[in-house]
Amino acid sequence: MAENGEEKLLAVARHIAKTLGQNDTMADDILQIFSNFDGRFSREKLSEKMVDEDPRGCAALERTLNSLDRQISQYVAIDHPIWADSADSSAFLDAIDELIATIRDWSPMASEKSVGACLVRADDLMQQAMFRFEDEFRSLMEQGAESFDLSRSNHESAGNLSFDSDDENEDNEGLLQNGADLDHQIPVAQPLTDYDIVIDALPSGTINALHEIAKRMVAAGFLKECSHVYSTCRREFLEESISRLGLQKLSIDEVQKMPWQELEDEIERWIKAANLALRILFPSERRLCDRVFFGFSSAADLSFMEVCRGCTIHLLNFADAISIGSRSPERLFKVLDVFETLRDLMPEFDSVFADQYCLVLRNEAITIWKRLGEAIRGIFMELENLIRRDPAKAAVPGGGLHPITRYVMNYLRAACRSRQTLEQVFDESNVGVPPNKLDDRGSSSSSMSVQMAWIMELLESNLEMKSKIYRDSALCSVFMMNNGRYIVQKVKDSELGSLLGDDWIRKHSTKVRQYSTNYQRISWNKILGTLKLDNNSLASNGAAKSMKEKIKSFNSQFEEVCKIQSTWVVFDEQLREEMKIAVTRLLLPAYRNFIGRFQCIPEIGRNADRLIRYSADDVEAKINELFEGSSGGRKSR
Repeated sequence: MAENGEEKLLAVARHIAKTLGQNDTMADDILQIFSNFDGRFSREKLSEKMVDEDPRGCAALERTLNSLDRQISQYVAIDHPIWADSADSSAFLDAIDELIATIRDWSPMASEKSVGACLVRADDLMQQAMFRFEDEFRSLMEQGAESFDLSRSNHESAGNLSFDSDDENEDNEGLLQNGADLDHQIPVAQPLTDYDIVIDALPSGTINALHEIAKRMVAAGFLKECSHVYSTCRREFLEESISRLGLQKLSIDEVQKMPWQELEDEIERWIKAANLALRILFPSERRLCDRVFFGFSSAADLSFMEVCRGCTIHLLNFADAISIGSRSPERLFKVLDVFETLRDLMPEFDSVFADQYCLVLRNEAITIWKRLGEAIRGIFMELENLIRRDPAKAAVPGGGLHPITRYVMNYLRAACRSRQTLEQVFDESNVGVPPNKLDDRGSSSSSMSVQMAWIMELLESNLEMKSKIYRDSALCSVFMMNNGRYIVQKVKDSELGSLLGDDWIRKHSTKVRQYSTNYQRISWNKILGTLKLDNNSLASNGAAKSMKEKIKSFNSQFEEVCKIQSTWVVFDEQLREEMKIAVTRLLLPAYRNFIGRFQCIPEIGRNADRLIRYSADDVEAKINELFEGSSGGRKSR
């Protein structure tokens, strides 16, 4: 019964349409009114019976298509932008809506020969309309960006920026300026230091118009075409923005072949570009995509990926080239900069590239970031090899600081300024640190502290090997004392101190004192032996002769030691004074006692003053001339 009642209702509606409709267009309009009024009067149900009743098969459909053809063809052929006039754009959109609805309503009857032929015609008309939509879409994006005041911002404190400025120290903060290329009219983002902003690259009215077009293109099955024209325009914007930073579009091979000094500058530009892209440009593009393709998340995700993929791959390829490049130790600090930049941008990669289309970009960023960590560990391994291979060619004059000591300690001090990053890198792997080289603090030590202790041990072993070049064992002790003192000072005055710990500092400070003691023993014990007095000998008849021989031996040995050791070097002023004082305290009391007894021997008498070449003050003065070396030998920075 219900079905009969509905059929009667539909029949009445069709009869009214035929009776009141003075022509095909009016009848079709009446059917559209019924369809909008009640869901039971769907165009499909109303038209189905009319097709059966109409001996021509699809007269109503043909009338509709004729009307739409006249309207749409008029706008397709127009020689100026449709969206230049709001009335034109509104009428064009309404016509497209009706065409989409007509195709949708009649598609279930496509098997009917006459209906199928009409739908082919409708598809052709739709194709023409979509081509014009693409042109309008592109025109809106370009002209909208050109006319929009890009200096406006959602960030109140932002100011104007300029990628073209040669002054890298300018405090430039803000959003966009209209940096459109004259040929392509593409707006270009400008550099900044404040990343807490979002760019509105197009005016709101333009975005709304783009959304209306996108909505019809997606509904008509032209999602990919719409996404393509959108991504093409916006991709030009991004690429031009990145190029304004001076970042070259280099292949991995080109990056690896670049001279290091040039590459350092390129890394600085890369850091700026990566921050600008991930913190401002990409989030702003994400926002724009979501507004243009509102309600069509898949279209928004696809378009965003197509817009950002090229620039992202460009940025990641550069970082990858750095990660697989030379492991030369001097590259550490720039590699750290790239590692830290990529690490700090990981939250942006996760948030901006969260959809399925961008998953591969996000994963690639993670892979390259980890590869940079491997590169940093590899650089430290190369530093270890450099220490091991440093040849013991010629002795450092005067037993002063060896260049390898100064290089390694200043290198490690500089590296420790990035302690947090290095701890993160070394915690991931203990590559290059043999298990038997772990320090005595046990498993509680961080991987980085173990690494630093291991490098210190390698350096100390290398220095011990180099000390064997010196034929004079006293000078060997001075060399180890100098280098050991320098190492301890550098450790105490930097993050190395907290990494290696107080026990390490105490242990190596003790070693320095031991080297000082060894020097005193080797250099001065023999001289002290010449001043040793034997009471039995002094009482014998040969006392005068023995004492004369002793004073001559002392004079000869003292002069020789002072002559040689005045060219030796103790770089640290405090240590140098401490050693002079120690030698004075060791030698001077014995010498005063000796010459006092010497002057009291009757057989010597007046000849004593002639035989005593140095007074106590003279001896002290000569000791004060020790370890001065050359000015170059005492450089310690």
